Amino acid sequence: MANRNNHYEAAFEAYLRAQGIPYIATDEARRSVLESGETIKNLDFIVSAVRDSTRWLIDVKGRRFPSGAKHRQYWKNWSTGDDLEALRRWEALFGEGFSGLLLFAFDVIGDKSPLPADRLFHYRDHLYAFLAVGYRQYLDHARTLSRRWDTVGLSAKAFRHIARPFEEFL
Repeated sequence: MANRNNHYEAAFEAYLRAQGIPYIATDEARRSVLESGETIKNLDFIVSAVRDSTRWLIDVKGRRFPSGAKHRQYWKNWSTGDDLEALRRWEALFGEGFSGLLLFAFDVIGDKSPLPADRLFHYRDHLYAFLAVGYRQYLDHARTLSRRWDTVGLSAKAFRHIARPFEEFL
């Protein structure tokens, strides 16, 4: 079950339901234990594409748009090494036909938006924009933000270039 205390994940799940998109919400409260005894961070959702046989292994990243000091930062898209390693491992475990995807759920709080108004999703008095990047493409463009916190991200320019509205992945 998705973390319904996380409004970003709850909004994304409501979006999937509203669009009639088949999905499975996972229990992310605990890490999965592999046969080897290693643990792996759980995904947030497994989503079936409507037009083809692709299955998306999704990690939701909730961000405000804009964010940062006095709301001057618009394209926050950082992720952790653990998130990316988990997507890589899940993709290998599920095999062909399954692809890792970072889904950025932006809570639009200002006058600007990453998507046109008609592509925003209204949920519980908030507007959300759902943009996604395949995890491999993300890795190709990522740069280290903090070694201490094991975080990486894309420049705003790179993110705007490669991120696409989620519905385009369906």
